[in-house]
Amino acid sequence: MSDVITTTTLPGVERVASGKVRDVYAVGSDLLIVATDRISAFDCVLPQGIPGKGRVLTQMSLFWFDFLRDAVPNHVITADVDAFPAPLPSFRDQLEGRSMLVKRCRMEPVECVARGYVSGSGWKDYRGTGAICGIVLPAGLQESERLPEPIFTPADKAESGHDENITFEAAEKAVGRQTAALLRDLTLRVYARAAAHAESRGIILADTKFEFGWHGGVLLLADEVLTPDSSRFWPRDEYRAGGPQKSFDKQFVRDYLETLHWDKQPPAPPLPRDVIEKTAEKYREAYTRLTGGIL
Repeated sequence: MSDVITTTTLPGVERVASGKVRDVYAVGSDLLIVATDRISAFDCVLPQGIPGKGRVLTQMSLFWFDFLRDAVPNHVITADVDAFPAPLPSFRDQLEGRSMLVKRCRMEPVECVARGYVSGSGWKDYRGTGAICGIVLPAGLQESERLPEPIFTPADKAESGHDENITFEAAEKAVGRQTAALLRDLTLRVYARAAAHAESRGIILADTKFEFGWHGGVLLLADEVLTPDSSRFWPRDEYRAGGPQKSFDKQFVRDYLETLHWDKQPPAPPLPRDVIEKTAEKYREAYTRLTGGIL
């Protein structure tokens, strides 16, 4: 898969947002979400894309939206370009396999993070305070160790820069007590179901983040879901607590960048061809192992 799309251009269609990976367009009262092949690390978009990454993210999200549909409704209308309203089908070369027409939602202003293992920012919090997002954990846990039970650790959505972990009480202040409890319960329910499926495919779902939004009075699972960009996937047969793990996510890119003398400020350095190719392989392998499909 050699095609790389790092930006999209849809003349006559209003672009309403462009994030680190996705371009979002208004389509009547709905939205078109297009996953490009951009990749970011340390809050910087890298100069090259990863071949096929946008398709992997979209197809994996679609798999999970369908897999979880009896647990939580979602915002997807269709991913069939032929079913998109005009003039979108004329942009098939940019949209095929990497786009979704979705319901426009009123998004909740918190990232809903579920953690089953102590890793990443959670590990940093735990080392400093013995807790993650105010949840006190047993003493003596090692990096990447499985937690006694999964925990809900919300984060504040930053307009720019990295999302900040917050306590459940702070989430209650942001969205209200009843909604915060609903988000927590949904997040942990969906995580448990997804983690069990991943486990059956030889993959540990260490942690993940979800986004939810309201449409017609119903809370929907939205944005992307359970992709290598929003989750830590570890190969179960190579898992050993006590340090960082091999992963199917963009940690591979982060690890390479950590070897450079880069201050983690834009512009980001270019990636060598082998890092690009190996990262593309990681994304495709995650998709195949989790879904049984091939991209």
